Amino acid sequence: MIADDKLTYIIALTHLYDGRLRMAREILGVYPDPEEAWNRISLPGKSASWERAQRETEFVHKHQIGTYYVHDSDYPQLLAQCPDAPILLYTKGNVNFTDGHFVSVVGTRQASERGKILTREMIVELAAKLPQLTIVSGLAYGIDIAAHRAALEAGIPTLIIPGHGLDRIYPPTHRNEAVRALEHGGIVTEYMSGSTPERHHFVARNRIIAGLSECTVVVESRSRGGSLITASMAFDYDRQVFAFPGRSSDESSAGCNQLIREQRATLIQSPDDLIESMMWATAQRPVQATLPGLATTDYDPAPEEETLLRLLREAENGMLVNDLAEESNIPYSEVITHLMLLEMHKLVRSFPGGKFMAV
Repeated sequence: MIADDKLTYIIALTHLYDGRLRMAREILGVYPDPEEAWNRISLPGKSASWERAQRETEFVHKHQIGTYYVHDSDYPQLLAQCPDAPILLYTKGNVNFTDGHFVSVVGTRQASERGKILTREMIVELAAKLPQLTIVSGLAYGIDIAAHRAALEAGIPTLIIPGHGLDRIYPPTHRNEAVRALEHGGIVTEYMSGSTPERHHFVARNRIIAGLSECTVVVESRSRGGSLITASMAFDYDRQVFAFPGRSSDESSAGCNQLIREQRATLIQSPDDLIESMMWATAQRPVQATLPGLATTDYDPAPEEETLLRLLREAENGMLVNDLAEESNIPYSEVITHLMLLEMHKLVRSFPGGKFMAV
């Protein structure tokens, strides 16, 4: 964990240079100590960035969020090798960047049944043959969520890389998978709390998916889309890229076939093809390992969260988000954020249909 004073300077720098990562990396390359770098800068907006950084430091502390600075030794080494690696990473869960093999699995949001089955079978079989394996993806619809679900089923860590801060989950329909991932794996983002799911955020986060992993597997992809961006980034980082081929008439495989045709991806038809190409040693292991639970915390809920907890504890059968917003007089968008944080700390649990219950 980064010391508070150092963390505030790092956050202030990232906020001040928002959208200008190259410039921020340049000054930190000359002055790796963030306090010295901050003091050397003379730019408008420093005061506002400092105030925002102080609030974010408090948020990090309150919600026990992990932080990793690009110039520190505990920053993920594979990602640190990338010239556009984020200056600061925020993490939630039981994140481990050092053990075993990291494989990114990406693909189209409009995945076919074939694509979902391929994803599940590949990950479950890889998990059985590789002693330590972590699956990295973006929690999107289609192949991404199929990859996370397969990892959870196989009892191996999975890392979620969102395009927003740790005060929300997008899409909200995948909240259950995100919370389960916190127990064995977690969520990794470069975005501060309050950052919303914007298209350019998702494009930028793809470099983290590619950079964290030794290889990237594209299961299905149309001729254009985020998975091709991730594959291109992995290729530029000199990482191995794999793609499952499809029939020429399959629109959902057009991108995979294109990657293979342009020799930017290696054709694979099974997990063994990937293992052989990466020259990884295998060892048979049982799947569906028991997931360790999160350690109990001394989390102190905010007043609004206390109100929501009281309402949920009084409701024997749980409550819907709309009803919670109406009963508490808290705006709907804020209720969603508070429930996400409470769920992270194992104080509430979500159920299908948007219902929540106190734990």
